[in-house]
Amino acid sequence: MNTFKQLFFVLACVSLLFACKDENQEASTTNTVTETEKTTTERSGQAFIEDDEATPNCLQIAIGSPDHKTLVAAVQAAQVENALVNVGPLTVFAPTDAAFAALPEGTIDDLLKPENKEVLANILKYHVTPGNLSTSILTKLPKLGQANNQYVQVEVVDGKPVIGGANIIASVKAGNGIVHVVDKVLLPPTEEK
Repeated sequence: MNTFKQLFFVLACVSLLFACKDENQEASTTNTVTETEKTTTERSGQAFIEDDEATPNCLQIAIGSPDHKTLVAAVQAAQVENALVNVGPLTVFAPTDAAFAALPEGTIDDLLKPENKEVLANILKYHVTPGNLSTSILTKLPKLGQANNQYVQVEVVDGKPVIGGANIIASVKAGNGIVHVVDKVLLPPTEEK
């Protein structure tokens, strides 16, 4: 019977602790919930942290380039900014505005629609490879595993790598990898049903 009294006493103390909530704690919880709600409506992640001292990451290089306005608009529309600023290392194949303009008329406008966000994100992730792959390394690889879980073929033409039919026209080292400027938009292979 003594054990029963001890158990009852412990349960009573625990109940008393939970019943005596401090009003400040409730206010703190309410403020935390409000701040969390506010944060979730804003875009977050590494892509939105400002740092003027580090070597620019892959996304910052694209944003700073006058030849990649369409790519930046597409990245923002698909909301995949964080994929380009991850610690990496990453190899990003960045099509120029001219490469996007070479797509069939209306393609870009259609892809930028909110209902096509997933399709656009898939295409953009097809331009990202894990690793810091220089052009000399790329010439030794037959294919690359892309961030969208598909593969892109690598050919060597006149000693230079050609990625999925796209020529590398410039390369820029980034804080989290390398950006290869390409003259063609890489389109993922369609899945056969």
